[in-house]
Amino acid sequence: MTTRSETKTTLAQLLTEIEHRNPAQPEFIQAVHEVLETLAPVIAARPEYAEPGLIERLCEPERQVLFRVPWQDDRGRVHVNRGFRVEFNSALGPYKGGLRFHPSVNLGVIKFLGFEQIFKNALTGLGIGGGKGGSDFQPHGRSDAEVMRFCQSFMTELHRHIGEHTDVPAGDIGVGGREIGYLFGQYRRITNRWEAGVLTGKGQGWGGSLIRPEATGYGNVLFAAAMLRQRGEDLEGRTAVVSGSGNVAIYTIEKLAALGANAVTCSDSSGYVVDEKGIDLELLKQIKEVERGRVDAYAERRGASARFVPGGRVWEVPADIALPSATQNELNDSDAAALIGNGVKVVSEGANMPTTPEAVRLFQQAGVAFGPGKAANAGGVAVSALEMAQNHARTSWTAARVEEELTHIMNDIHATCHDTAERYGAPGDYVTGANIAGFERVADAMLAQGVI
Repeated sequence: MTTRSETKTTLAQLLTEIEHRNPAQPEFIQAVHEVLETLAPVIAARPEYAEPGLIERLCEPERQVLFRVPWQDDRGRVHVNRGFRVEFNSALGPYKGGLRFHPSVNLGVIKFLGFEQIFKNALTGLGIGGGKGGSDFQPHGRSDAEVMRFCQSFMTELHRHIGEHTDVPAGDIGVGGREIGYLFGQYRRITNRWEAGVLTGKGQGWGGSLIRPEATGYGNVLFAAAMLRQRGEDLEGRTAVVSGSGNVAIYTIEKLAALGANAVTCSDSSGYVVDEKGIDLELLKQIKEVERGRVDAYAERRGASARFVPGGRVWEVPADIALPSATQNELNDSDAAALIGNGVKVVSEGANMPTTPEAVRLFQQAGVAFGPGKAANAGGVAVSALEMAQNHARTSWTAARVEEELTHIMNDIHATCHDTAERYGAPGDYVTGANIAGFERVADAMLAQGVI
């Protein structure tokens, strides 16, 4: 039987090969490394996973689509952006994952997001594979007409590669209800089909699900609450720091308040706001969702309890709970040290891979409960899958039913990660638990389906 030491050596060699095959893709390599370094116990216990090149296939996308997206601005000038769709793994079901519109998007970022999505989607238990897509287009500052023209051009190519039984995109950074609407309209125009299940995150009047906008933030708070319960504690009366001010952050703040905790920060690329009384959710929604403004406007209008810190980092604010909800690698080892020094008890990732590997190790060494994004922020894709189910049945569920399903799914994910970590000798290590549990579900399906 292969020992764990021998398995670790084999996995390290495989990672070197993957790095060589994927140059200049640091985010993707980081995501692969984070998974592979936790798999030695399961590979040693179940050597059949190492036999048919399974891990090599798991780390190579089934399909990568790269295309140009020409569009015209309001002045008549033509711009050309790049569009991406990485269909990573469909062993458990159709590819499922969001579209991100942001200047930072490149193939390596989309591959990292798609790779993470494989395990996240597997943890939901809802029969969906992993994929991701997007463009280096920046919707912020563009008119509705410009965003519409871009989305129509983007979908003109993307429609060839998606479908409710093939690949089901959703929103992500820069892609909200407005963008999903334009994308769906163009898909319908080109295909002449009302195929509601081809996109999720739709408007509630035309195939969308209640609680979908709130789901990622709500789910992350539910996961954090489950980690606290595992320690015999709860959220009531806790102070929380939240990064970001988009969809995930807003509904993280909302759910914290509903469960008795108090979020005191939010942020964007210009800096952060700290509000001693707690974030005024209605004011934040007005500024970010209606006016599409910056968080400094929140401090100006909130009054004496709030102050704006330009260029600052929310992690310097003392809190019991930290919920990074903005973007990848936003919380580094220095931030982790500051949070630990201020007595943080729980860190739960609302964004995808927002915590650097060095910071994760510091949290684990300090005994902080750390919820990795592939588990903690799975609520969004879980409700997307519930939206697909509603579309298939041509029905609509009540908000209470969707939230009940979401709560059950997040508690089940927590239990799965916790129990898997214990089973493989890493009690309390949710990173190892999430990676191995997701891997086992995908790997078993891949073995059953043969070498494809």
